[in-house]
Amino acid sequence: MTLIPRARSTAPFPPLLILALIGAGCLPASLSAQPAPSAGNGPATAAQFPTLPPRKPAPVRPPDAPGTPVLTPVGAKPGDTALRGAPGMNPPADANGDFLIGPDYVPAPELTPVAGVPKGTVRHITMRSEDSKIYPGITRVPPGGPPNYRPPDMANIKIYPKPYTRDVMVYVPAQYVPGTPAPLLVTDNPDDRMPVALDNLIAQHRVPAMVAVMIHNGGGDAQGSQRGLELDTMSGQYAEFIETEVLPLVETTCGVVITKDPDMRAALGGSSGGAAAFTLAWYRPDLYHRVITYSGTYVNQAYPFNPAAPHGAWEYHEHFIPGSPRKPIRVWLEVGDRDNYNPNPLSDGMHDWVVANNRMATVLKAKGYDYQYVYALNAGHTDKRVREQTFAEALEWAWKETPKK
Repeated sequence: MTLIPRARSTAPFPPLLILALIGAGCLPASLSAQPAPSAGNGPATAAQFPTLPPRKPAPVRPPDAPGTPVLTPVGAKPGDTALRGAPGMNPPADANGDFLIGPDYVPAPELTPVAGVPKGTVRHITMRSEDSKIYPGITRVPPGGPPNYRPPDMANIKIYPKPYTRDVMVYVPAQYVPGTPAPLLVTDNPDDRMPVALDNLIAQHRVPAMVAVMIHNGGGDAQGSQRGLELDTMSGQYAEFIETEVLPLVETTCGVVITKDPDMRAALGGSSGGAAAFTLAWYRPDLYHRVITYSGTYVNQAYPFNPAAPHGAWEYHEHFIPGSPRKPIRVWLEVGDRDNYNPNPLSDGMHDWVVANNRMATVLKAKGYDYQYVYALNAGHTDKRVREQTFAEALEWAWKETPKK
C-alpha cells in the first residue's frame, strides 16, 4: 500500500460512479479461479476471440410511458402542459416524490471553487490485490483475449486469476477535528471535483463535515469481472472489504476516525455502483442509512448465481422491498430516458434500466420510504450533464433528514 499526496486536479468532471457497498463474506467457492485454457502450440489468435458487434443505441423511453410514476416537472410554470423541466432546476432538497428534469442542463455552482472557502485535504492510497484476504482478483477474459471479451454463454462464465491495484482517494474536510468520529461518504471511482463540491456544501452548512472515501473498483465489468464481483453481488461481501480492509487503512494513514453511526454514513454510486450502494444499506443497515444512485443497475446482472436472489438486483423491486418490513434507509435515485437497455445477450426481460428504476421508485413509495426519484430527459447512462447539475442537491437531500426507523 502506498500513500501519495497529490494536488487537486481541475480536469473535466469524470464519471461520478460513486458508491458504497455490501457486507460479510469472502470469495465464494464457486468463483475460485479456474485454470487457463490450453493455447495449443501457439498464442491465442483473433479467430478465437471474434469481434463483438457494436451495441445498438438505447431507445428513448417517454416520461409518461406505462409503468412510469407520475412525474412533477421541475420549474414548470402554471399552465404548462409540456413534460419537461426548466434548465438548471432540480427538485427541492426537502421534498420526497417523483420528479422530471431536463432536457437542458446547467452545471451546479457548487462544482466551482470559491475564494475564501476552507479547502479539505486529498490523499491517494494504492491498494494491491495480493494484500487482500477478500478480493485476490478475477477476470472473465481468457489469457490472450481482448479486454472487451464477452463469453459466448453469459449464464456459464469461466473466470481466471488477475491481480490488480486500486486507488483509494480520501477527502478530509478542513473542519475535521482530530480524534473525533467523522461522518462518512463512500464512493467509487476517485473524482477530482468531489472535494470542490464538498468544500462548498460543508461551508454552507448544507451537509455535515464528512470524510469521503472514493474506492476504485478492481477492473472489468459485469458478470465474471472483479468489478462485477464487488458491485453486482447480492450479499455483504464488499461492505466487509470496506469495513475490514479499506477504512482501517484510511484511518491510520490519514489520521481520522470514521463514525460507526449508520445515520452518519452515506453510500453513493452510479450504474452497478448505484445498485451496490443500495445493497450496502439493504444488507448492512447497521452501517449505512443514506443512499444516492445514478442509473442504478437494478437488473439481473449478479454472478455467480445466488438462489437467495435468483434475479440479482431485479429482486429488490420484484420481491425484496415489497415483501420486507421497511428499513431505515433514505434513497435518492435517478435514471435517464436513454438509459441502458438489454446490453447483453441474455434477453431475459430484466435488463431495462428505466423500467428497473421506475419500479424501484414505485415500491419505495408503496412501502413508505423517504425517497426522491429524478427522471432525466435527453439523458443517457450515468449522464455527466445530469450528475453535474444534480449532485449537490442529491447530497443535500440525502443528509436533510434522519432516516425513518
